[in-house]
Amino acid sequence: MNFNDFNFNPDLHEGLMAMGYKSATPIQEQAIPVILNNHDLIACAQTGTGKTASYLLPVMEKISRAQDRHNNTLILAPTRELAQQIDLQVEALAYFTNISSLAVYGGGDGIAYEQQKRSMRDGVDIIIATPGRLMAHLSSGVLKLEHLQHLILDEADRMLDMGFYDDIMRIVSYLPKKRQTLLFSATMAPKIRKMAGSILHEPEQITISIAKPAEGIDQQAYNIHDQQKQALLTDIFKDETYKSAIIFASTKEKVKALYKTFKSLKIKAEAFHSDLGQKEREDILLAFKNRRLPIIIGTDVLSRGIDVEGVDLVINYDVPGDPADYVHRIGRTARAATKGTAITLVNGRDKRKFDNIEKLIEKAVPRMTLPEHIATMEITQVEEKRPQHPKNNGKKKVWHKKKPKPSSPTS
Repeated sequence: MNFNDFNFNPDLHEGLMAMGYKSATPIQEQAIPVILNNHDLIACAQTGTGKTASYLLPVMEKISRAQDRHNNTLILAPTRELAQQIDLQVEALAYFTNISSLAVYGGGDGIAYEQQKRSMRDGVDIIIATPGRLMAHLSSGVLKLEHLQHLILDEADRMLDMGFYDDIMRIVSYLPKKRQTLLFSATMAPKIRKMAGSILHEPEQITISIAKPAEGIDQQAYNIHDQQKQALLTDIFKDETYKSAIIFASTKEKVKALYKTFKSLKIKAEAFHSDLGQKEREDILLAFKNRRLPIIIGTDVLSRGIDVEGVDLVINYDVPGDPADYVHRIGRTARAATKGTAITLVNGRDKRKFDNIEKLIEKAVPRMTLPEHIATMEITQVEEKRPQHPKNNGKKKVWHKKKPKPSSPTS
């Protein structure tokens, strides 16, 4: 379907063309008419399918024709990175229009907070916010949303996973009951449907490729010991085959350790984690998007908070616990119908997790053979720490043989 078929405002259409949009993706083709017809919507679509434009374009079209535009649309996102990403897309699409937007998230200084308050008091067309920071503005009484026309929840499943359910429901209590509500989620777990039932009115439903990686991703896996992982990464990056790569680790401690390893090997990479300041995180993302930084190492905060075309490689240093997170991680590559590679390192403890991933994606991921110099590495057996028990403070429990019962006297 061509974007001309939607008859968008000429200024909005010009922004579309300037960004290189040509044909609508399946989610755009199905969602845009529903939204333009003012229906509530539940859309299940994975990352990389064009879902952001599928709700931005029709909402911006409606804003361009609206008379009262004061705080017209609220978009809730789970992370500041995703909020920034959506805001940038609004700015690009609205370049030839007079539609305004504001990204609202925590982590900034007092000046940023005051700027947000002033902008919201004056009124903007679109507010893109993380739930926690938005609640702070609502509680202060600065932000008024009684005339809101559109509420959009992007990556609703991630917001619930992060514990934002109560914040979302409190935010909804500040909104007019007569509004259009759009819920986008990569998965449709029972908790999502429960929330949708309480905040949406007779919604249309669209499902696009639930939890299936893009066809252009070459998925690979290595059965490997933890002590071999860094050696394999060194091997993968030594010849600079991959120009743009993301490595996902399970904890920020592992992210920092990998960064130190890469630094010692003089492989250019940066660690992305919550201990960094907001400015540092923004600089790292900008350098990565502009191809000045070839490798970025982070936790799952990156899996849905970064939108970069041309990522050659995604590596799961650790297998994610939630199979849906695997889809989001590897969805960073092979975007916009391109090709890419996704490599997962599977240790003995993670085999069951990876089995669950293969069940979800309905595909067996090919197991690759380790290079001989890595396969023959001497593996030191490390004794796992015994988990602490609240009653014995982690001390090893000593078992005593029971004394034999006295035999009954014979008569």
